[in-house]
Amino acid sequence: MWTATQPPRASLHGVTARPTPADLEAARASLLPDLLAPGLRIVFCGINPGLWSAATGHHFARPGNRFWPALHAAGLTPRRLEPAEQGELLGLGLGLTNVVPRATARADELTAEEYVAGGAALTRKVEDARPGWLAVLGVTAYRSAFGDRRAHVGEQARTIGGTRVWLLPNPSGLNAHWSGAALAGAFRELGEAAGAVPGS
Repeated sequence: MWTATQPPRASLHGVTARPTPADLEAARASLLPDLLAPGLRIVFCGINPGLWSAATGHHFARPGNRFWPALHAAGLTPRRLEPAEQGELLGLGLGLTNVVPRATARADELTAEEYVAGGAALTRKVEDARPGWLAVLGVTAYRSAFGDRRAHVGEQARTIGGTRVWLLPNPSGLNAHWSGAALAGAFRELGEAAGAVPGS
């Protein structure tokens, strides 16, 4: 069961086939519901939903996004989940949200004001849900949302209440600075710190 803290503007979710160009355009500026519950081990926070995710209702849904493969390769899921299986994450103590709720084709369509407002809204969500860790996926997004220009991948000095904060690379296939193996290693480091990887 997933909690929609931001209801979608239109009933676009549930597209099961490959979204058409019309589906994607209709998804622009839609809101993608969070996958949250109280007391999760880790909440993963994307930058904002892409049009593919907004059209299907599934986080990190665009083919080529490496979030789901990295999650499994890091040992955080027992098998590689498909985006449509995102609800299974709650049973593993994992959740999903975004810094900015508005769906766009590219993150560079977002404004500085949206990032700042998103950081404030994210802080409130974390204070309410109280996960062990918040993992933000994207260095630039984190720096923009929290005004921390020196932030780097790994654990941050910042905490939100009792929630510790970890910064991960953007899993987009466009992020050529991080290979799939390196991305999985970064995810695993977080998983071990959170006690979410078997044997950690």
